[in-house]
Amino acid sequence: MTPIQNSKRVALFPGSFDPFTNGHLDVVRRGAGLFDEIIIAIGNNSSKSRYLPVEQMVRMIEEVFRDEPRVSVQAYKGLTADFARQVGARFLLRGLRNTTDFEYENTIAQANRHVNPALETVFLITSPALAAISSTIIREIHRFGGNVDDFVPFPLPPYVELG
Repeated sequence: MTPIQNSKRVALFPGSFDPFTNGHLDVVRRGAGLFDEIIIAIGNNSSKSRYLPVEQMVRMIEEVFRDEPRVSVQAYKGLTADFARQVGARFLLRGLRNTTDFEYENTIAQANRHVNPALETVFLITSPALAAISSTIIREIHRFGGNVDDFVPFPLPPYVELG
């Protein structure tokens, strides 16, 4: 049996986080009990245009976790499995709200494993009180002037129509 090069349990929590929600916060906090380090990885989804700039979201999430040294935030481009290898993460942390999420996430987990065979995906079931929260719904409420304070761990900047 060969020794594991990095015995530190580093998990990558990837997503577009547009915006980062209380559901995401819950997954990170619960994941912190399972892993030595969690890297919140904000990726660029080529099929989505962003509501909030990546740099702004990185700063806002860093502020939420400023007192939690085992949690960091990084933006990345490219394949998640490749980025996990670059930062020494052996685990992907993902939250599941429902069976639709499972079908989608299972397919992605299989593809990530193909690209990076050392990568394990760990699914956490969303806490029931947070299961209805999605970034898509939050964006719609916010875009039309609704109050989203109950759904996000920080105040969102006022919506500005671009173009």
